[in-house]
Amino acid sequence: MLGSLLKQVVSGMEEILEEIPRAFQKQKMAVSGRGPLPPDIVKMLQAITSSLRTFVCIDALDECAVVHRVKLLDSLNQTLEISPHIRIFINGRPHIEEEVEKRLAGRVMSISIGSSKDDIVGYYWSRLDGDESSGAMDESQTAEILKRIRKKCRKCK
Repeated sequence: MLGSLLKQVVSGMEEILEEIPRAFQKQKMAVSGRGPLPPDIVKMLQAITSSLRTFVCIDALDECAVVHRVKLLDSLNQTLEISPHIRIFINGRPHIEEEVEKRLAGRVMSISIGSSKDDIVGYYWSRLDGDESSGAMDESQTAEILKRIRKKCRKCK
């Protein structure tokens, strides 16, 4: 993920810093011919974003394996330490909020977003409207499903 992030940041640059191709060339010459390691990528990100206003968006961080998520968040934290112009937007389910706040060392503002009961019911109706086998469910089944949705959504807005 860090490599992909670096690639995206570099692709938006008019002029590429000399350090970046040099780091790739150095790793290419290594025995395994692998790409740069995460610490090298973090250094490159720091070099780029230290003077360039950068916005990073990471979607569905909760779907990332825990071990990789920890490494990614730690790497982003290292980048934030050096780069005052970088802004990071992370999207994920609520269960990772504490981990993100811990790993990004207080550089986080959390906003909880949830669906409303009307959103869920509206989604249900849109799915029914698009269903090609509309005769598969009668009105009583639809009413029962809506009743259960409303019951389960007591915590919804």
